[in-house]
Amino acid sequence: MVEENQDVGFMQVVKSVLSGMFGVQSSKNRERDFTKGKPIHYVVVGLLFTAMFILTLVGVVKLVLHFTGV
Repeated sequence: MVEENQDVGFMQVVKSVLSGMFGVQSSKNRERDFTKGKPIHYVVVGLLFTAMFILTLVGVVKLVLHFTGV
């Protein structure tokens, strides 16, 4: 259980961002994020995961185009 004075840890931020991206964030965790988390942490992790997602899609499309000969 998270203590009252304790900040949100890195893994909790990652879990919250991924849960938020899939739309399955629990209200308990969302409330913890808004009361104890720092917005910049969520913004940075969200941007990193978004960039990784876009780069993965670009890579998959290039791989498919390479193997189909287009």
